[in-house]
Amino acid sequence: MDAGLKGKKALVTGGGVGIGLAIAAALADEGVDVAIANRNDYPEAAAAVRSRGVRCVPIRADVSREADVVRMICEAAAGLGGLDLFVNNAAAHWDEPILKATLPAWSNAVATNLTACVLGCREAGKRFVAQGRGAILIVGSTAAFTTFPGEFSYRVTKSALIPYMQCLAAELAPFKVRVNMLTPGTFITRMTRAMGFEGPIYDKIMAETPLRRAGDADADLGPSAVLLLSDKLSGYTTGTNLVVDGGVSLRVLPWRTQDEIVAMNT
Repeated sequence: MDAGLKGKKALVTGGGVGIGLAIAAALADEGVDVAIANRNDYPEAAAAVRSRGVRCVPIRADVSREADVVRMICEAAAGLGGLDLFVNNAAAHWDEPILKATLPAWSNAVATNLTACVLGCREAGKRFVAQGRGAILIVGSTAAFTTFPGEFSYRVTKSALIPYMQCLAAELAPFKVRVNMLTPGTFITRMTRAMGFEGPIYDKIMAETPLRRAGDADADLGPSAVLLLSDKLSGYTTGTNLVVDGGVSLRVLPWRTQDEIVAMNT
């Protein structure tokens, strides 16, 4: 189905790898010109986006710094010839036990996962309000719904994005600017690999996931991002949180095994 996005201009933070790149590629497949912002250069990511027949503007920026965020939005709009869509995806882990928490790690988590989103949406939102159109997508995490010892700062900052997204959606709605959230569950990316989400840990996670598999960023998240960013497909949707997690946030109580659930329904 045509999402009606051809010719639009988008900026994706953290767009060089993992989930961000999957979203950038999905938008490019719809004919969207894309700017991808990252702390480091990812020329292969820009090449992958351009291979879809659209423009790609790589931007080097540290989204935890206000000056970088302001420059990033300006460079994206200048390089693409405008800006219609903003995807706040960049995130980072600084894992520490609560009783061993350090101020630098906590401050970095807040700056990258929360403050960067507030600043990016502020700058993109100003442009969207001025032009009377635009769509913002904030990438959350099912970490907001669960507890995992040792990574409290990631979970606290990701949780805070939910009420922020709702407030932003309410304040920008009068200007015809939509704001939504996309919340992934377990996806095997460079970040989750670094966290050890493979081997025995992966098996434990999959045992608690009703669909019994990890998500595929290209197949499972890219289309969902397109859906929420498209005025044609979701023009009456704002302030919503689309959870793409294989059912893990259902918090299924372990009273019945998977085989028993299948048996009782067949």
